Amino acid sequence: MKIGVDLGGTNVRAALVDGTTVIRKEKTPCPAKGTQEEVIEAIAALIEPLVCEEVTSVGMGVPSVVDTTRGIVYNVANIPSWQEVHLKDIFEERFGIPVHINNDANCFALGESRFGQGRGYKDIVGVTLGTGVGSGIMIGGHLYEGRNAGAGEIGCLSYLDKDYESYCSTPFFVSHNTSGAELAAKAQAGDAEALALWDEFGHHIGELVKAVLFAYDPEAIIFGGGIAASHPYFEKAMHETVQTFPYETAKDVNILFSEDGDMGLYGASVLDEK
Repeated sequence: MKIGVDLGGTNVRAALVDGTTVIRKEKTPCPAKGTQEEVIEAIAALIEPLVCEEVTSVGMGVPSVVDTTRGIVYNVANIPSWQEVHLKDIFEERFGIPVHINNDANCFALGESRFGQGRGYKDIVGVTLGTGVGSGIMIGGHLYEGRNAGAGEIGCLSYLDKDYESYCSTPFFVSHNTSGAELAAKAQAGDAEALALWDEFGHHIGELVKAVLFAYDPEAIIFGGGIAASHPYFEKAMHETVQTFPYETAKDVNILFSEDGDMGLYGASVLDEK
């Protein structure tokens, strides 16, 4: 059995996983504005009831730059006190179990590859659409993480006057004085302006897909995150934009949407197999 942990600025989640079966899940609010120690204690309290003799490893997905060899995280998003935290050492000393740390978007890609929509594909790119744009890369069934677990951060590439993240995640909605949830509710009610804005968003997502195709040419691109759940409102415009890609690869790439919001958590649980 293994334990997976997904650290976010709002919540911390943990799961006890046996193979591909989730035995138990836990969640607690993250004291994101608290001290480094307060956040650590919140995570420890979540893990503790899941620890048993059968647990062989703990994996953690963190929204940050990660030294995966030493298990150190830097400048963690939305947790100001976490500028440099030696997570691996802290939790291995605490629980006496091997601990593996990686970027949360990498964990999402790994989770989809082993547990979700990515099963059956060797080369995939997992993209999370939420507060920002995160991405992880699976090549030949294995996670490609780069030197600091930051490989494949397509969202940070220049696009139009800013970057892809500004047009493909929360900042897009903020710039239109709305939120993804509010716009989805209006679109569901048939609001024409909301539907038009989703079409505009879908065009930007299509351009993001084209950037992924140019860079990686994967078998599948899998979208996850809170905004991806609204894909019925933007995927038509997305596909129309993808078809402007100049090469044949756009015709047979599989563009999929996650069916489980816990894929990052499950991916964290198998970081020892990446």
